[in-house]
Amino acid sequence: MTAPGRRGVLAGNAVRGTLAGNIVLLTTAVAAVAVLLTGLFAWRMIRTTTEAREREDLARQAEVLARTPPLASWMLDRQQRIAGPTGTELALVRPSGEVEGPAAEAVDAAGRKALLSGHAVSATAALDGRRMLVEGVATPTGGGLVLVRPMSTVDEATDRIRGSLVLPLALGLTGSALAGALLARRLARPLTSAAATAHRLAEGERGLRVRADGPTEVAELAAALNALDAALARSENRQRDFLLSVSHEIRTPLTTVRGYAEALADEVVTGDEVPGIGRVLQSEIHRLERFVGDLLALARLEADDFRLDSADVDLDALVAEAATAWSARCARHDVDFRVERPGHALTLTTDGFRVRQLVDGLAENALRVTPAGRPLVLGLYPEGSGARLEIRDGGPGLTEDDAAVAFERGALCERYRGVRPVGSGLGLAIAHRLAHRLGGTITARGRAPEGGACFTVHLPPHPATGLPAEDSPGTGRSGTDSSAAGSNAAGRTVADQAVASRTVTDGPGGDRPTADRSSPVPSDPYTARTHP
Repeated sequence: MTAPGRRGVLAGNAVRGTLAGNIVLLTTAVAAVAVLLTGLFAWRMIRTTTEAREREDLARQAEVLARTPPLASWMLDRQQRIAGPTGTELALVRPSGEVEGPAAEAVDAAGRKALLSGHAVSATAALDGRRMLVEGVATPTGGGLVLVRPMSTVDEATDRIRGSLVLPLALGLTGSALAGALLARRLARPLTSAAATAHRLAEGERGLRVRADGPTEVAELAAALNALDAALARSENRQRDFLLSVSHEIRTPLTTVRGYAEALADEVVTGDEVPGIGRVLQSEIHRLERFVGDLLALARLEADDFRLDSADVDLDALVAEAATAWSARCARHDVDFRVERPGHALTLTTDGFRVRQLVDGLAENALRVTPAGRPLVLGLYPEGSGARLEIRDGGPGLTEDDAAVAFERGALCERYRGVRPVGSGLGLAIAHRLAHRLGGTITARGRAPEGGACFTVHLPPHPATGLPAEDSPGTGRSGTDSSAAGSNAAGRTVADQAVASRTVTDGPGGDRPTADRSSPVPSDPYTARTHP
């Protein structure tokens, strides 16, 4: 990544915050909410529980005193002298209904009636302007005993317990924040490492490895980055090898052209030798032109704005016309050309110009390696609702390893340079891209019945709406795009014309041409054609 781009990412990160910081904030916020809810619930429960405990204590004390009503007042006084004053006061309800004692005002008519009926009383009342807890029990002799205690004792006990609750809640909140920080560190460390590795990959470093630590998702991210690193390394190695191959292909004819140009400039070559040198220069220039055309065509096929001009195409007529051009060409090299076709209309919705371009490229590749006297077969066969095209030759064929890399740029060219005739190394890569752009597939088989290689193209009845995943990064465009307006011929690029519309010419000295395609092809001459 460039420095300005990296600074932009860092600035965006500063605005968004780090993952670790966000996790800490999130866990702290969740803990704070949990602590708040727990505190509110505990705050109310402490009051209720404390009051219930005070009432229970007061009721037990009343039960003890109710066993000896005449001594109740003396026993209560002794208890408070020993344990300390609690503000508890007593009232006695006589069997006659009379209420006496310091807490008599706290006993109302309903409480008195309940006690006389033998039931316990638990209530709240006011005494001398203070709210009091009231607990009463029936006595064995009839009547009842009532104890009252100020509500302030409940408030004081509640405040003490609530005060002791603050520290645990604060410790819980602090512990949650620390746990969130540890969790954030554990999660963020491998992600930070992965991000750093991704930046280094973007800056051109290779051979980097990310440790697959942390949760499953983080481990999957690490594995994906490791796979990306390996894929980038392979891709760049292939590009490097391809550039070396391209430089070699261009340097050889340029060296020849430069040598003869210097000879002409220095008048080393004169007279009758000039026309021969002119033909050599013309041949080398044509070789360069063909190679550059192949490069442009391959780039065009991988472009996003590549389009197909689809129409109903009679493939039988297309193959018949291609056979006419290639039979004459094969005859000049003593190659036995054969055509196998249905002999009746085989109509598909496709781009006839591109199909012919594909056929010419594969036929040229086959002719280059087919010895004199050996066959070259162009076949068209119905296949379900689609069609199958085959180019078979009687050449040396391919090994299984060759077939596996046949459509990689320059792979076979580098492998067999100096061993058998080779072209630019781009023809089969172009054929592969064309087949996929047409929505079909292309395969290579090392041995055909004729003894050489067999290349098979499967075409669907209708063009594909998009590229397969393994094809070029762009998306195939159909003829319905607004950019597709105009005739077929007007829509072809310079690269298309360079590849698909070259004239059939033999190389100098009778050598096989390395990139010739066919005789000039008019714009989709097979569209809507009536079969003879």
